[in-house]
Amino acid sequence: MSTDVPQSREQARIRIVIADDHPVVRRGLRQLLEFEQGFEIVAEAGDVESARRYVRGHKPDVLVLDLNMPGGSALDAIPEIRASSPEVAIVVLTMQDDPAYARAALGAGALGYVLKEAADTELVQAVRAAVAGERYLNPRLGAKVAAAPPPGPPDGLSEREAEVLRMIALGHTNAQIAKALYLSVRTVETHRAHIQQKLRLSDRAELVRYALEHGLVAIRNTS
Repeated sequence: MSTDVPQSREQARIRIVIADDHPVVRRGLRQLLEFEQGFEIVAEAGDVESARRYVRGHKPDVLVLDLNMPGGSALDAIPEIRASSPEVAIVVLTMQDDPAYARAALGAGALGYVLKEAADTELVQAVRAAVAGERYLNPRLGAKVAAAPPPGPPDGLSEREAEVLRMIALGHTNAQIAKALYLSVRTVETHRAHIQQKLRLSDRAELVRYALEHGLVAIRNTS
């Protein structure tokens, strides 16, 4: 009988991989999650490729994934990880409070979307929901998602072109966009040229106006 108790505890344990490129953040997340009874951190990844590798190797129940890490697009990695490891539930933990990112992550296969500012109160709940096969979305962000325009790039733009256009409208330079999306500056310039050709727009002001009119960026009320 003495062997039954440890076995049942082992079966109930939720095994987690943490993926974030900041060691201090990973340390804090480890402390937060391991404080919860039945949670076990089996690996920590600092980039997208390590996250993929640790999920394959450790076969966790949950991957807590930051969207902004070196080594490629974490958003693009979500469906890849789900395809190769369908048993893992993915909870995104990010500073990105734009509804477009939440829609993209959930659409790619993530079950949870938690803002880092609310991690101490929401992450445990999101992990438990994901293990149960349920979605968890930060409530404040959920209201924005519900009120936001329908997803999908307009006028024949690809998802990547829409992403580049959105960052142009937010005032980012080609170099900043390249760094954020892990692209070369030349690739960003090519995307920008294609966007202008498809939309028949000639300058940045017209691109910004188009992005606002089509809901690619929100008009913030500062009053």
